Amino acid sequence: MGPPKTVRTISQEAFDEVVKENMEDLGMDPTEALQDAIQTLSLQGVDLSGIVKCVPGESSLKDNPLIQSLERLKQLDLNSKDKFSDEDLNEMMGLFDKLIELCGGNEGSVNAAVATKNGGVELVCSICYKIRCGSKRVLDSCLKTMALLVHDVQSTETFRTGGGPKLLVNILIDGNEDPEILNSGFAVVAASATGNEVVKESYMELKIDELILEILSRQRNDSIQSLYDAIRVLLTPDDDRVVASQVYGYARRFAKIGIARALVHSLHSGLSSPSLISASIALKAVAVNDEICKSVAENGGIDALLRCIDDSGLQGNKTVARICCSLLSKLAGSDSNKSAIIEKGGMDKLIVVSARFSDDASVLQEVMSIITVLSLRSPENAACAMEAGAGDLAIQAMLKFPNAQQLQRSSCFMIRNLVARNPENR
Repeated sequence: MGPPKTVRTISQEAFDEVVKENMEDLGMDPTEALQDAIQTLSLQGVDLSGIVKCVPGESSLKDNPLIQSLERLKQLDLNSKDKFSDEDLNEMMGLFDKLIELCGGNEGSVNAAVATKNGGVELVCSICYKIRCGSKRVLDSCLKTMALLVHDVQSTETFRTGGGPKLLVNILIDGNEDPEILNSGFAVVAASATGNEVVKESYMELKIDELILEILSRQRNDSIQSLYDAIRVLLTPDDDRVVASQVYGYARRFAKIGIARALVHSLHSGLSSPSLISASIALKAVAVNDEICKSVAENGGIDALLRCIDDSGLQGNKTVARICCSLLSKLAGSDSNKSAIIEKGGMDKLIVVSARFSDDASVLQEVMSIITVLSLRSPENAACAMEAGAGDLAIQAMLKFPNAQQLQRSSCFMIRNLVARNPENR
């Protein structure tokens, strides 16, 4: 881990005291005193996230509906011993729904920061522990609330130090037959592991990969979309504090136990599967080396992707076209897969789909990325690409989207590979 970034913070009490001093010592009116406190502290580099900014005399901390809901939940939690009464559970349902509304709307990130600063993560963990085997409806709402509260490194660290990962994995094991609990639970996995390498490591130590494989292998998972998000997040090196992430090793472990193979099966249903896009993104995160890319092809992954790319063009589904092309580009990194893609008519299919989505720069960019990879150190594939129309594609796309920087970049890379070993293409 690299050195932690130092951020200046302030307590709610200290902030309120600054506003009060502005009024009493400097004679400011309440609104002016509040705005001056916010501006002065911000200029001093103080992080004001999680601070409730009230105009003195008009409102107070206790008037905030978020704080009111948290305080009532704290009271219910303190009054209970090991479990809650049915009456308490009914009231908690309403309180969690209120928190979900407040932390999931337009002001969601602001309210989530306030809830976190006022002990929201610890509170929800405590309640989750007590209702693990109780009301599924309340547990589901509790998990949905938690997924909204763990929104930054500070909140995910609070979740980790409070035993959140172990508690959550136990909840997922207990509720592994319930799609709603699984969906809400894996949403927390994804949220809490985002940007936090230590939380990812905690989940891997708890063998969450084996649990994921069990769920993928046992049933259709169309209703558990967050499962695929969790796979993607666990395998993404997104913690700036870390010098060398361990996610590459996690991806190899995922593939070794069979998760890559299970994800390929999710592709075979094609565009009729609601999880096609999520599964493709997750599989791209798993396919980190030549061996894994080959295994995906051996299990029919390339055939399934080429079918999906074809069908996306026929059905006009730009998102599927872009995501499937992105995954195919990753798989094409394996030399044996390059040959398989060409032999299965992949080059022609790519040119056809680019013609169908000629107005979408993001799809064209992905198509050209695949052709770039296919043509790398392969004059035969470069000749095949030119014959299929890749040269015309590059020129037309560059003329049509002069301000699309990524597309221009992809075009240049593709042109370079098409002509590097093929003088006739120049």
